[in-house]
Amino acid sequence: MAEALAVLAEAPVRRPRGRPRKPPEALDEGNRRQKLLRVAARLFRRQGFAATTTRDIAAAAGMRSGSPFYHFESKGALLAAVVEQGMRAALQRQAQALAASQQAAEAPEALLRRLVRTHFDVLLGPGSDFIPVMLYEWRSLSTEQRAAIARLQREYEAAWSGVLDALCRAGRIRADARAARLMCLGALNWSVQWYKPGMGATLDQLTEQAMLLFLPDPTRRPA
Repeated sequence: MAEALAVLAEAPVRRPRGRPRKPPEALDEGNRRQKLLRVAARLFRRQGFAATTTRDIAAAAGMRSGSPFYHFESKGALLAAVVEQGMRAALQRQAQALAASQQAAEAPEALLRRLVRTHFDVLLGPGSDFIPVMLYEWRSLSTEQRAAIARLQREYEAAWSGVLDALCRAGRIRADARAARLMCLGALNWSVQWYKPGMGATLDQLTEQAMLLFLPDPTRRPA
């Protein structure tokens, strides 16, 4: 008996062929990560970052309570990922708008209208929880996270600076271009506080109202 046990102890351990099996949290990793980001964005927007727990996020995503930590090291890292994804999606939409405007050889006023409409999509369209979270929860990001997001913001706002500079040179805007950019984006961003989808104006109608505010027609008399 002792000899048999010794033989077994010396025998090499057989390992299954192929790649090692992933833990349940790693299965379908990309889709799970995206689901966590969408759910976290929705909860951070509705409940606030401080009031939302990782357990809340996991439950809403249909995952185990510890699953978010497989993808993100902390709730703060998840917040930063939500904000970064929102900014990168906004940049992608804006790039598409700029390409369409360039192809159509649009004048600065038409380009501004296109930027306003795209910005409303980013703020208020389907899946639009990400950027409002950034607006609400900016202070919850670390200094390093803020710096990374600020670089993306500057890239996004560069298109606005260019078109507003052109409108200032043409005399269509009489304010300082930098002040005009801050005021335009500030006014548009505030719409996340009061706009209700399906109640009142459409995003196209909001765009036209914003254009009347930013670039009033000098030939149009008030009703």
